[in-house]
Amino acid sequence: MDAEQLKGLSAEQLHEVTLRLIDGFAEQQRLLEAKERSIEALTREVTFKSTKVDQLTHELAQYKRLRFGKSSEKLDAAQASLLEETLDADLAAIEEELKQLRPTPKTEDKQQPRRVPLPTDLPRVNVHHEPDSTTCTCGCALKRIGEDVAEKLDYVPGVFTVERHVRGKWACAKCQTLIQAPVPAQVIDKGIPTAGLLAQVMVAKYADHLPLYRQETIFGRAGLAISRSTLGAWVGACGVRLQPLVDALKEAILDHHVLHADETPVAMLKPGTGKTHRAYLWAYTPGAFEGMKAVVYDFADSRAGQHAQDFLGEWRGALVCDDYSGYKALLAKGVVEAGCLAHARRKFVELHTVNRPGFHGGRLV
Repeated sequence: MDAEQLKGLSAEQLHEVTLRLIDGFAEQQRLLEAKERSIEALTREVTFKSTKVDQLTHELAQYKRLRFGKSSEKLDAAQASLLEETLDADLAAIEEELKQLRPTPKTEDKQQPRRVPLPTDLPRVNVHHEPDSTTCTCGCALKRIGEDVAEKLDYVPGVFTVERHVRGKWACAKCQTLIQAPVPAQVIDKGIPTAGLLAQVMVAKYADHLPLYRQETIFGRAGLAISRSTLGAWVGACGVRLQPLVDALKEAILDHHVLHADETPVAMLKPGTGKTHRAYLWAYTPGAFEGMKAVVYDFADSRAGQHAQDFLGEWRGALVCDDYSGYKALLAKGVVEAGCLAHARRKFVELHTVNRPGFHGGRLV
């Protein structure tokens, strides 16, 4: 609107135009502020990812130095084997996290080593994946023109088998449409192990306490010796894949008002020194009368009470624990201390055992 048009407007019209201009300016200001907030959020996200990438890259370099450097030669054979399989798992986990943080490359690295084919003497089990419909959208019947086959290594204790995932290619002769079933989801993308084999390795290592070098020997007896470095890489990748489940389980546990907490020492081998260090597994579980039966373990390199504070965060409820001083700082933040009946009963039993040799501790509650 030019000056001549403004001169022809009445006072009310000028007032209305002014209000519209003010509203338009205010809207532009709001949009500008929203864009600035969005830019700030993106900048923080980029900074966080960049810092995380730098941190993981530094850790990766350290692990590679420990894994392949001369320092590992100071350990005896048994210690070195345990350290190497742990480092292999950590290396794979860090590389998996870096892969998730970094943008996906447009082209694959052609220098990647080719995977050795699975032995032909292992029994094969075909798993077919075909489209839900073999009728084209134009109404013509599709014709099968080929297939893609991906082999996955499976394991039933004592016996290896190979799953051949066969995805048929169906094409329409009229409209040249090609249809194929999607690739089934795998725990490790483009990896050879099935979920069953990975579960076997993880359960054997963490539930049955079988180190990877022993599993390597066991698999060798079954007909295929899988190197411990490969097994370690699988363990690390599974750890990254299972982390969302651990986070969800922790969140579900922290929804309960009553929690039990305890810590137990574990020996941790310190890289480069050849000595063990006392680390701790902190266990958290809902109360005995809660409907949920689950335990979350939190590994820490010490028994400092800060680890319990970091895990529980803003949680405020009744914590059943022993009289360890590390939990006392939580009480000042609003956590209610609930004494452990087993620990209390133990002291009464000890007292009566000392003062009354004929006393039977089983009479106490």
